[in-house]
Amino acid sequence: MVTISRAERVSAAFVKITNTLVADYDVLDLLHALVEASVDLLDAAAAGLLLADPHGELQVLASTSERSQLVEILQLQAGSGPCVECYRTGTPVVVEDIRSLSGQWPEFREAALSQGFRSVHAVPMRVQGRTIGAMGLFGEHSGALTPEDVAIGQALADVATIGILQERTIRESAVVNEQLQRALNSRVLIEQAKGVIAYTAGVDMEEAFGRLRSFARANNQNLHDTAARVIDRTLTL
Repeated sequence: MVTISRAERVSAAFVKITNTLVADYDVLDLLHALVEASVDLLDAAAAGLLLADPHGELQVLASTSERSQLVEILQLQAGSGPCVECYRTGTPVVVEDIRSLSGQWPEFREAALSQGFRSVHAVPMRVQGRTIGAMGLFGEHSGALTPEDVAIGQALADVATIGILQERTIRESAVVNEQLQRALNSRVLIEQAKGVIAYTAGVDMEEAFGRLRSFARANNQNLHDTAARVIDRTLTL
């Protein structure tokens, strides 16, 4: 049995992700692959991406699990938390032990602990001096990420930024905002489709997303179009 080193796994992950950055790639599928790679490569139990809309309001764009998405959503509703702070400051935010948070971010603390998380590392998504979002890496044990993991996590967040905006779109603010809004609208559509699949098939939301994503990939469709078919009842999964 051939043992693959961590360095080789990291390299392979970036090669795979880079190969998906072609003219007609599915940005949401790419971002889900990125957060999944983050969990696979780093000492994290879950990961999620938050993206700001043209008005500066953060929304969940991709996550590896429903429980990490719940924490992100509750964080946004409260308007505070490590990922929100990371976006506002444009700098990484580390919470080595969520239990040690007393008066700071009480809503986030309660939500994260209830889902079994004990630490979080948030890294910014930046382009040309502008912060457009943040990636949160959640751990089930207390402690900080190693410097190597931090560097890899930031590199993955940078790739996510490139995937959303693309180099040719960042020259004009109006185009950037249009691209961001399009991605956010697609996410809303996918969440609605997940709910439809979960209800009609009697499965949980994670299984519902798995079915949606698998069908899209197997049939060479993007997630947005597949979700739209589920919602208008022309596709049952």
